Amino acid sequence: MNLNGKRALVTGSTSGIGLGIALVLAEAGADLILNGFGDSQAAIDAVAAFGGKVGHHPADVADPEQIAAMIAYAEDEFGGVDILVNNAGIQHVAPLETFAPERWDAIIAINLSSAFHSMRLVLPGMRRRNWGRIVNVASAHGLVASPGKSAYVAAKHGLIGLSKAVALETATTGITCNAICPGWVLTPLVQAQIDARAAQSGDSEAARRALLAEKQPSLEFVTPQQLGELTLFLCSDAAAQVRGAAWNMDGGWLAQ
Repeated sequence: MNLNGKRALVTGSTSGIGLGIALVLAEAGADLILNGFGDSQAAIDAVAAFGGKVGHHPADVADPEQIAAMIAYAEDEFGGVDILVNNAGIQHVAPLETFAPERWDAIIAINLSSAFHSMRLVLPGMRRRNWGRIVNVASAHGLVASPGKSAYVAAKHGLIGLSKAVALETATTGITCNAICPGWVLTPLVQAQIDARAAQSGDSEAARRALLAEKQPSLEFVTPQQLGELTLFLCSDAAAQVRGAAWNMDGGWLAQ
């Protein structure tokens, strides 16, 4: 697919899933606005290797004013946003009765409210151009729950509902809005869970397999590259009538 001339903004894209998606979009020809707190220069260099224009904005997407500044940067420096990927996210695990309220607020702000703010700000430009692709990175936990993850599950369920509402509001335009729902991806967040298990068992490979076996029948991690390719498909003309979908890529997690 050719994305030459398209401008893509991917939040949380200095590492992990977001960077994987950004690399695939850049390889297809899109210009990229990156965002995140990781090694921004390394991410810029990796994306720039495909020859397109690349920028980075350090917005903390928990803050609506910083999101607005990031969208203004995209307008001023790139001419707008054609493809928006809301990927930034955080996690905290605890039983509901001991779940710190400030952690709940942070997860809802970053995993859900940030998508609302970024979408409301890019939609006017997409409507003017009558073309846009919004891909919200939800989770298998946007479709099913797990104990100890109340805020994350609530945010990701909410993100899927928000995606459906926006898909209906843009249904007669050239704008689509969809959610993708990864299962286990070997991100730093997931590696930390493996490390915690390995610290108890003393066997990192056994800890890895045990984590996968609980949810993911394939016993393989989904890769950022694979999620990038799914995002690229959703940006294509072939996906013009994929609207409001919650597309799981989860090694069979939700088939059970």
